[in-house]
Amino acid sequence: MKKNALYILSFLALTVSFILFLSSQNSEKVSRSEPQVLAMVKSVDIPDEIEFAGEKMDVTRYDIHERFDREMNIFCYMHASTMLLFKRANRYFPMIEPILKANDIPDDFKYLAAIESSLNPRAISSAKAIGLWQLMPGTASEKSLEITDEVDERYSVEKSTEAACKYLRNAHRKYGSWIDAAVSYNAGMGRISNELSNQQSSSVVDLWLNEESSRYFFRMAAIKLIFEAPLKYGFVITPETLYKQIDFKDVVVTNTVTDLAQFAKDQGVSYADLKEFNSWLRDRKLTVKQGKSYTVKIPTPESLSYKDHKIRVYNEKWLAQ
Repeated sequence: MKKNALYILSFLALTVSFILFLSSQNSEKVSRSEPQVLAMVKSVDIPDEIEFAGEKMDVTRYDIHERFDREMNIFCYMHASTMLLFKRANRYFPMIEPILKANDIPDDFKYLAAIESSLNPRAISSAKAIGLWQLMPGTASEKSLEITDEVDERYSVEKSTEAACKYLRNAHRKYGSWIDAAVSYNAGMGRISNELSNQQSSSVVDLWLNEESSRYFFRMAAIKLIFEAPLKYGFVITPETLYKQIDFKDVVVTNTVTDLAQFAKDQGVSYADLKEFNSWLRDRKLTVKQGKSYTVKIPTPESLSYKDHKIRVYNEKWLAQ
């Protein structure tokens, strides 16, 4: 009897082991056939032609297609960074556009500011380029921007945009192409001119440049395409998700301000808000020389709250319908 029971238990143990073995084999097959990541990724479709600043470019050539494809996929799947650009663009594009228009610079160049600084007026690069347009000290001084211990106008959205316009206008006059002018903004006119000559090329897109300069135009073109059809590329934009456009009262300062914190208090704002919207103020005081003046932007109280305040949308075409 005990012997039979032993046989039965042994048989049951072997049966269970066999079932477990088959189950594990089946499970392994399933795991190999099913995705392990619960998110699907599809490469972005690339058009045969793109347009920037009124200039068209054929994207069917292998290198141009692949360079543009890279930037489109990066911006489309770098969700948080690209969404942040939309948020900031709602505040800064309305400030940039009128200045570009007044200087006869194509509107598309607002996307240059987007890739230069991620639309952060206080951005500082490792090379010490500063502001929305990432101006180097030498370039800024050439374009009549003031840089002192107390004032750095590279941080001013309006002044730095004016300086960038001067550069781009000169570059376009030199090369006769807005695309070439755009790339020269990154690489410098001297270098672009030398490479066009040395490589016997007539177009900056055909040049063998370092990776940053080689990608530069295609990053701008990619952001433009995405901004023109955000929902198509996976970005659901609603008014309440965008950053507010700030209304200001301009205060002209003609005398030295020894204490900017007190000045801010007198204007009804905090010192932090004063510096937030006037980042060009680099010290706690502002020395005003005789015959000179500065315009300080004071945000209106209603602009500083999201409560019960409708957000103005820069471009209604951004919105998901």
